[in-house]
Amino acid sequence: MVSRSLASILGIFMLLLFTAFPVLADEEGAMTAEEFLGTFQFQTGVVDLPNGVASLNVPENFRYIGPEETQRFLEVGWGNPDGSGTLGMLLPTDVALFDTEGWGVVITYQEDGYVSDEDADKIDYEGLMTDMKDSTKEANEEREKMGYEPVTLVGWAAAPRYDADAKKMYWAKELQFGDNDVNTLNYNVRILGRKGVLVMNAVAGMPQLAQIEKDMNQVLAFTEFKEGYRYAEFDPGVDKVAAYGLAALIGGKVAAKVGLLAKLGGFLLVFKKFIVVGLAAVGGTLAKVFRRKRIIADPVLADASQDENL
Repeated sequence: MVSRSLASILGIFMLLLFTAFPVLADEEGAMTAEEFLGTFQFQTGVVDLPNGVASLNVPENFRYIGPEETQRFLEVGWGNPDGSGTLGMLLPTDVALFDTEGWGVVITYQEDGYVSDEDADKIDYEGLMTDMKDSTKEANEEREKMGYEPVTLVGWAAAPRYDADAKKMYWAKELQFGDNDVNTLNYNVRILGRKGVLVMNAVAGMPQLAQIEKDMNQVLAFTEFKEGYRYAEFDPGVDKVAAYGLAALIGGKVAAKVGLLAKLGGFLLVFKKFIVVGLAAVGGTLAKVFRRKRIIADPVLADASQDENL
């Protein structure tokens, strides 16, 4: 079971999702959601991710945008305080992205070496969830002192499972922010590679769980590491081995242990730097769009005591 010292740091994936409505004609300088989306260069078909380790074969029911456009989409469109540090984003075509059902898949990469899956059959998932719940409760004391609403880790929205053949780990968490009526869904996928882990996080509301599970299966089917970066190509005499295993990918201990707090940019924040964007205007071209706040976030628990450099 993961140590209770996980409570020392709470990292938070933070995406703020707003509902957008057509802008009144007399609001000079404003832009509708359709006009905003029209400024993006959406890609389908074969797309090589910017770091060159993996590729996507994006079908017509998804659209890919690169890192710079992802940053603009997250910060201006969804109001995320920092959308940098990604490899891009996948956006479904069958939902209104700025409506309550809007969602997307944020893609990042952790180049920390080959992650051994030897512990796959030994992970105590219920014990891991118990520790994460306890850590979340303890961290709430600090958040409330800072004037922020508490977060409740309700439990697994989808229990963790590992596909040993495909080298892919799946899980989903259900969270409640304050007294929000609709709980938050964080659907997580980690694809193991020779030199690191490809991270794909879908952010949405709990009512969308069934649809996102279905769509994420499709996403995984068109995502693969390139030759030279595949898990099966690991060379123990040459390649670096990561300082963590599968359990750490879920519990978040990896975040502090190998310094991922810095690598994940605005998506992973130490709780002392936890930022909540309130009802103030987001800025940019969508600043005057009517909107309703919905918080999309994932507490990632990390054990800072494991890394004396933090």
